[in-house]
Amino acid sequence: MHNIQYDLFSDTNVNPYYAMRQMMSRAKVGNEAAGEDPTVNLLLARVCELLGKPAAVFMPTGTMCSGVAYRALCQPGERIIIEKTAHPLKIWHRG
Repeated sequence: MHNIQYDLFSDTNVNPYYAMRQMMSRAKVGNEAAGEDPTVNLLLARVCELLGKPAAVFMPTGTMCSGVAYRALCQPGERIIIEKTAHPLKIWHRG
C-alpha cells in the first residue's frame, strides 16, 4: 500500500511542475466575475453535475470559503466559537 498524503489545508502550498505550467499557459480564460471564463464555467458545470445541484460558486481560496461560510451561518454581532489553533483564527489574528 502506498503512503499518499493530501494537503487540503492550504490553497497556497502549490508548486506547479512544468507540465502543469504548460497546461495553465494554454488554458482559455476570461472574466470569471462576468461569467466569461470558459474554464471556470466548465468546472462549475462539472461540480453541479457531480453534486446534483443547479448552481455553484467559484471560490479560489480557503479564506474566502471560510468567510462566506461564517457570514452565511451567523448574523452580525453573533460570535463563533473556534478552537485556539483553528486555521481561520490564525489567519485573521496574526500576531
